[in-house]
Amino acid sequence: MIVGLGEALYDMLPSGPELGGAPLNAVVQAHQLGTLIGGNAAIVVSRIGRDTLGQALLGELASRGIDTSFIQIDPDAPTSTVKITLHGTEPEYEIIRDVAWDRLSWDDSLAGLARRCDAVCYGTMSQRTELAHSTIQQFVNTATQAVRLLDLNLRQDYFSVEVLKTSFRAASIVKMNEEELTIVASLLGLGQTSEPIPRLIDQFELDLFVLTRGKLGTALHTTDSIVLGQAAQFELEPNADSVGAGDACSAAVLHGMIRDWPLQKTADLANRLGAFVASRKGATPILPAELLRSGNS
Repeated sequence: MIVGLGEALYDMLPSGPELGGAPLNAVVQAHQLGTLIGGNAAIVVSRIGRDTLGQALLGELASRGIDTSFIQIDPDAPTSTVKITLHGTEPEYEIIRDVAWDRLSWDDSLAGLARRCDAVCYGTMSQRTELAHSTIQQFVNTATQAVRLLDLNLRQDYFSVEVLKTSFRAASIVKMNEEELTIVASLLGLGQTSEPIPRLIDQFELDLFVLTRGKLGTALHTTDSIVLGQAAQFELEPNADSVGAGDACSAAVLHGMIRDWPLQKTADLANRLGAFVASRKGATPILPAELLRSGNS
């Protein structure tokens, strides 16, 4: 089973609210992939408010066949929302503080899930409070048998050097974009090196480093190889945005690592999924089966 650990929310887009949160997006798309190719149940671990948006979120996930039994309900804090302004198809985020997922709490049920999951996707933004940071670190450090994918998501001021270091140490895979790589290299004292990715792989003993490069696609780095995904492009639908494209990439990487696919197959699928989501509205559009067979539409 694949676990999305952290923020669950609604993206407030100009066209209306859409399901969101990086680990939630990744799990929704991983679930769709699992449905298409068989196996790997998907579970969201988060915390929402006892409010209308929270009920809508539970209902939407359930309608997609995703296990919501590990989503905690907070009696006081609201379900999270993110205001998104689009510049063309590129999003600008305004992320609200003091929401339910900031209070994600560790318990015996999460400990049991951590010990039996196949993969977990988590980020840095959801660790902006001490409580959520502690819970996420306990989960990931308990899930030693699992693929552990850290998706940075450096947003606003919701990260620190300490959160970066503890998150890197717990990960088997790290994923980030080129802008985030520049920031991380500077914060971790790698700013003067021309090749920060090999340094990060070595320093944190990573199995894989995933670099997303926008329209150039995904690059998978290991200690001794770099694999570039085959280019993919899809016609834009009305109101298309690129929200969630990187999370779709995460879904492909999670499946590829669990199933021990060749890295080229994983990179190619990551590109197709990311490009398709970027051509549609919202972070979690329905994935057509043709994505598994074709790179273009």
